[in-house]
Amino acid sequence: MPDALHFIACGSVDDGKSTLIGRLLFESKQVYADHLSALAKDSTRYGTQGDALDLALLVDGLQAEREQSITIDVSYRFFATPRRRFVVADTPGHEQYTRNMATGASNSDLAVLLVNAKNGLQTQTHRHARIVALLGIRHLVMAVNKMDLVQWDETVFRQIVEQFEPLVIALGFESFQPIPMSALHGDNITGTKSAASWYTGPSLLDWLESIEVGLSAPELGFRMPVQWVNRHKDNFRGYCGRIASGEVRVGERIRVLPSGTESKVRSIVGWKEERQAALCGESITICIEDEIDVSRGSVFAAAADALEVSDQFEANVLCLSENQLFTGRSYIFHLHSCQAVATITAIKYRIDVTLGTQLATRSLGLNDIGVIHLSLDRPVPFEPYHRCRRLGGFILIDRLDNQTVGAGMIDFALRRAANLHWQALAINKEARARQKLQKPVCLWFTGLPGSGKSTIANLLEKRLFAAGRHTYVLDGDNIRHGLNRDLGFSEADRVENIRRVTEVAKLLIDAGLIVIVAFISPYRAERESARSSFDSEEFLEIFVDASLEECERRDPKGLYAKARRGELVNFTGIDSKYEIPETPDIRLDTVAYNAEECVDQVLGVLDLSPLNFTARS
Repeated sequence: MPDALHFIACGSVDDGKSTLIGRLLFESKQVYADHLSALAKDSTRYGTQGDALDLALLVDGLQAEREQSITIDVSYRFFATPRRRFVVADTPGHEQYTRNMATGASNSDLAVLLVNAKNGLQTQTHRHARIVALLGIRHLVMAVNKMDLVQWDETVFRQIVEQFEPLVIALGFESFQPIPMSALHGDNITGTKSAASWYTGPSLLDWLESIEVGLSAPELGFRMPVQWVNRHKDNFRGYCGRIASGEVRVGERIRVLPSGTESKVRSIVGWKEERQAALCGESITICIEDEIDVSRGSVFAAAADALEVSDQFEANVLCLSENQLFTGRSYIFHLHSCQAVATITAIKYRIDVTLGTQLATRSLGLNDIGVIHLSLDRPVPFEPYHRCRRLGGFILIDRLDNQTVGAGMIDFALRRAANLHWQALAINKEARARQKLQKPVCLWFTGLPGSGKSTIANLLEKRLFAAGRHTYVLDGDNIRHGLNRDLGFSEADRVENIRRVTEVAKLLIDAGLIVIVAFISPYRAERESARSSFDSEEFLEIFVDASLEECERRDPKGLYAKARRGELVNFTGIDSKYEIPETPDIRLDTVAYNAEECVDQVLGVLDLSPLNFTARS
């Protein structure tokens, strides 16, 4: 029997996905007698078909799904016929659960896209088609369901197919099969039963049993991401992982990436036994002849056919979170078994899911599909997604709450990354600091408008300057007159504002200066990203703490009053959020203490002795 066909059932809300899968299970005799008995009871309690069996309940397992007659989570079902085995993913149609639909598509070889004949094509229909295409599915069945509600009108069916065919061509599907059906009554699902005399094509099951879904991408050589270094015995060191492509044999030379070092396969260990060879998809342990640096995230590849390594990419991405993706914001990046820190350096465009047009944008919101540029903090081995899903598909994770915010597919490495190199300089940061008799440090003041950041920063620099220290103040308002004059106050602009000032502060630290940054910097993610750009002893986050009520009472520039009158939009504290630091290095209460006393507190935390300017623990 051939390998199981993994396919996904997707589409808009109430198109009949769960009913279709339930019908496939029922007609293929995959429902046991006790399940039928339980289904009869559930149909009476939760069903939508009166006294008849509601086959959708075979798939909708969550109580919330049954009560609302919707699919929320991804549900996998297994069934088989004499010709083939199947794994089907029933995925939600609601827009808010698109992330779950993408999860099901990532493991599928074919998509069954349902369309309600009565409602026609929906926005979610187009979105799901684009997502399955992005995720590498090349075979599509359009199941025009509920044809009984339109009296099996052939014109309705033809119009839906004709409206959809341009998208099929644009997305490059290798096969496309439209089928009119009624999942509720079983027409054109598993056999020849059909109320449409005009339809002469295959039933859904006939098509699923016969379709060949072999990858059309060029055959790749051996690749295996290392998931774990196994040292269970003193003299044993093996590298465990699942082969992503190709095959490997004992005695073959392999290359370890990203280091590029080579060795020879000494042995291959499978389940409880040694083997001479292993194939794509198998989980094995490889022992090599040489003692070289290999760790989780490394990739073994055939020495004569090694994959690429880069730290900058162009990629397609699907936003999976209500927290928008922004240029300049950094995320945790997971690619196969590798982890890095990635920053979105550019959002080239967002794709209109209905028309396919490219829309200019500076952020991507929930369920948006876009093309972005990514920059990583280190090179990683990869394959373009269209060549190998396992080595080209990644996720982005929020660094603060660990939520998955994006799923991406690498298109290619940016060639400029290979052409840029660090220029070695004779004078380094340590030499510049010794000349100034001080250790550079970034003092990052954050707080609401009117809390006193700029006042304290100015007084602190005067005290340090008088003591002979070499300093520079980066003030939020002053920077916006020059370097950041092109930025507004949207969330995307604020993220870019902090990214730029962080880069400037890094240069000034490299010059050996004491850098005082006075920016509202309202978001924790950007403050943490700024901290990660410096050595641990080079950064202190200083929270200038004053309540919103106190800042409004002071209102030194009259901005709060304008914001309350609606004359200023995106003003922090009024209609734009400020995320209070959870564990700042220093907290200054500007209600209880005046500016001079706050400066004394900062200086009290610092050691100003020559050549030993460090933060006191």
